[in-house]
Amino acid sequence: MDSMALQTFTSPVVLFFLLGLLAAFARSDLAIPEALAKGMSLYLMAAIGLKGGVAVSKSGFDATVAAALGAGIAAGFLIPIVAFWLLRGFGRLDRINAGAVAAHYGSISVVTFVTAVEILEFQGNPAGGYMVAVMATMESPAILAGLLLARGFGGQDGQGLKSMLHEVFFNSSVVLLLGAFAIGLLGGEAGFADVSPFFEAGFKGVLCLFLLDMGLIAARRIMDSRAVTWRLATIAIILPLVNGFAGVALGTFVGLDAGSSAALGVLCASASYIAAPAAMRLALPEADPGIYLTMSLSITFPFNVLVNIGLISAFASMIAPGAGVLP
Repeated sequence: MDSMALQTFTSPVVLFFLLGLLAAFARSDLAIPEALAKGMSLYLMAAIGLKGGVAVSKSGFDATVAAALGAGIAAGFLIPIVAFWLLRGFGRLDRINAGAVAAHYGSISVVTFVTAVEILEFQGNPAGGYMVAVMATMESPAILAGLLLARGFGGQDGQGLKSMLHEVFFNSSVVLLLGAFAIGLLGGEAGFADVSPFFEAGFKGVLCLFLLDMGLIAARRIMDSRAVTWRLATIAIILPLVNGFAGVALGTFVGLDAGSSAALGVLCASASYIAAPAAMRLALPEADPGIYLTMSLSITFPFNVLVNIGLISAFASMIAPGAGVLP
């Protein structure tokens, strides 16, 4: 486990994220232009979707893939319920804000997943390509569950519900991930060969720069925010910790290998700060973004990248079949 933790902290993507945190806390003027950051985000989602589709085209759709999808969808529905109960009780949030935050913690962070995939490959324990499809399917159930917890079935008029559902199912993350996954699935390894120089060679470098930007944003939001209490900050650490280990256990139970179980654990541990905030702005405009964004982006995201991915990977290597053996 010590070797795995050391590998996590010596991964360049984690070190670039740490550099961003330190630069922001030191009040450096280092910044990534917003247009460039958005372009890098699109590149990363397209690359991970393509590679996932190619991997599934090689392995085929079987019972393992179906089990992983079922586990991901179930987790997407169940995690917001647990989060909502904790946020209402220990966190002392009102129903609307508790539902909004719960949706974020049931949903997923694409960047956390991509970072984890890179670290797992760095450790020699890669996740199955089909986990990209699992990631894409977890987003919508969580947002719907959070909305229902916050307002119930009667909380939206027809037009508002239509707009919210459109945002949930057709937001940029879901469309690009599933679209790129389908392209990789249809094109296969031969089709991917034509574009692999672009999507393979630059992937790690772009991810490092993107994590640098995320470190800057997370640290600056922490310094500026006053909306999150110590109770909510505690929840923002406890939820990803418990959800991550539960996700690994669930993956192991349904028969996933160690790398894929770790990836499922990371998905369960992550919290959305792109798709879920966009959906909540439409569906729950009265919810406080200062709460759900600070918790997901400024507390949970750094905790996952710096600490929890390593813990989840180590736990998966202990209990899941086919675990990689570290030096």
